[in-house]
Amino acid sequence: MIQLGQYPAASHVIAHFSDTHLLAGGRPLYGQVDTIDHLAQALKQLERSIAKPQAIVFTGDLADLGEPDAYSRLRELVEPAAARMGAQVIWVMGNHDERGDYARLLFDEESDAPQDRVYDIDGLRIISFDTTVPGYHHGDLTESQLVWLADVLATPAPHGTILAVHHPPIPTPLLEAMGMLELQDQSRLAAVLRGSDVRAILAGHLHYSTHSTFAGIPVSVASATCYTLDLSAEDRLLSGVDFGQSVNVVHVYEQQLVHSIIPVGDTTEVSGFPAGAWAQIEAMTPEERLETFSKKASQFNSAEVGSSTPLPE
Repeated sequence: MIQLGQYPAASHVIAHFSDTHLLAGGRPLYGQVDTIDHLAQALKQLERSIAKPQAIVFTGDLADLGEPDAYSRLRELVEPAAARMGAQVIWVMGNHDERGDYARLLFDEESDAPQDRVYDIDGLRIISFDTTVPGYHHGDLTESQLVWLADVLATPAPHGTILAVHHPPIPTPLLEAMGMLELQDQSRLAAVLRGSDVRAILAGHLHYSTHSTFAGIPVSVASATCYTLDLSAEDRLLSGVDFGQSVNVVHVYEQQLVHSIIPVGDTTEVSGFPAGAWAQIEAMTPEERLETFSKKASQFNSAEVGSSTPLPE
């Protein structure tokens, strides 16, 4: 596929999922949210897209109650899809997860220690960093974790680093209640990250998509695949809804990263072109493309464009 804009192809593509909240036996969350079906749909849409990720990062709350069967079902669903896409799966601990079963069932390890791991994705370093506190839903970090992280970051990676955590180190102005469950003492983490090669922080926990910066680093929070939050709900402290689930895709370029959102669920196309039209575009000169697609008076822009509309000859 040719590049039509000013930028070359991305060096890396990372898919970012969060908050799957699976339950043992595949039972529905709150008795009505089919978390298995939502995750399966999200994976199907990612696989049929042109994203072709090299890694799929899940930023925590994989199992709603930390049940062993939930982790087994998660692997059974995710790993075959990831293998078909040629993607490395990267798990991150969330506050709903339990370290012992998380380590044993996802990594075949016996451990109750913080679940911090480093991955090399063709020169892009991704760090899965455990911000959880056993027995609690808020986040925190131990001094030994911060020392470990500083030691890892002391050597820059060829394409930089992405830090993947569950608790996002950002304000939540549309959901102030989440301030009670945020990552504690964030300045300690900021001191480690400043001046490092960390290019982005991926997070979850909030069940809605949002973006910010932390210690000068872009932060991208992925929405949940289980259920999301209605930030416009009237007279509600918190309003979880079975609607608006999504997956993020991160494209890594030499000088920047681009985060895109794929909504999960069936849709109705109202305009578009078949994939076969790409061959026509490739055959055009750059000048012909501008005249066809950019010029307001062109046949393309003056026509009623529908899903079966052919490109102008």
